[in-house]
Order: sequence, then C-alpha cells, then structure tokens
Amino acid sequence: MVVEWQLLIILYLLVMNMIAFGTMAADKRKARKGKWRVSEKTLFLEAILGGSIGAMIGMYHFRHKTKHRKFVLGMPTILITQIGVALMISYWFI
Repeated sequence: MVVEWQLLIILYLLVMNMIAFGTMAADKRKARKGKWRVSEKTLFLEAILGGSIGAMIGMYHFRHKTKHRKFVLGMPTILITQIGVALMISYWFI
C-alpha cells in the first residue's frame, strides 16, 4: 500500500525527470541554433536531484552529450548511486 509520503516522493521524481528531460531537449535545441547553452553543472544537478533517468533518456533520445565521457559514465553512476541509497533507506525503514 502506498502511503502519502511515498506518493509525494513518486510525484517529486516524476517532476524532476520531466524537468531533466526537458532541459536536455532545450540544451540540444540551443546547441543547434548556436545560442547560450545550459551549463553542465545544471544538467548534472538536475540528475543528482532525482532526474537521472529523465536526463539519460533525454541524452539518448536527442543524441545530446552522448560523445562526452563525463555524461556517458556520470549519468549512470548517479542513477546507480541513487538506487543504492534508495535500497538502503528502504531496508532501514521497512
């Protein structure tokens, strides 16, 4: 049974992943037009704050940052770390 706090966490993660996906799309669009870009710090921060899946889907969907080793290795590392932390927390509280 999903309780209220779990629902809030799920909603938060959905929103963060949509934001990260949208930011990847916006940065790719800006890159094509030669405009001011979204910083790499922002892209990684959104992933760290819970948007790692959306960032990775955005990377590969828009073929953006896929040649940058920092992103190809960094985004999955963030996701794996988040899964590990979530498992540890769930083990302690359940």
